[in-house]
Amino acid sequence: MITCYLRYIIDPDKLVEFETYGKMWIPLVEKFGGTHHGYLMPSEGVSNVALAFFSFASLAAYEQYRNDAASDPECLAALNYYMETKCFVSYERSFFRPVFR
Repeated sequence: MITCYLRYIIDPDKLVEFETYGKMWIPLVEKFGGTHHGYLMPSEGVSNVALAFFSFASLAAYEQYRNDAASDPECLAALNYYMETKCFVSYERSFFRPVFR
């Protein structure tokens, strides 16, 4: 299993738009076999950072999701929503593997 960690630098004046964007992606990740763990929005402290986490069975499964999402109409609509709203400035993506007891 791999978990993708996304750290967004968001526009604090567009929290509603970013939350809408995030809600669009949660079912899309699940549509392609992933498990979305949700978005974390700023509350106290830093006002321009949001996080998201989702997991796939393997890096290969994640890559298949990326390939499939590139031509999926719902995924393209989510990307177009971002292009229209510019609700985040940038993001970084990292991958982690769990360690269990």
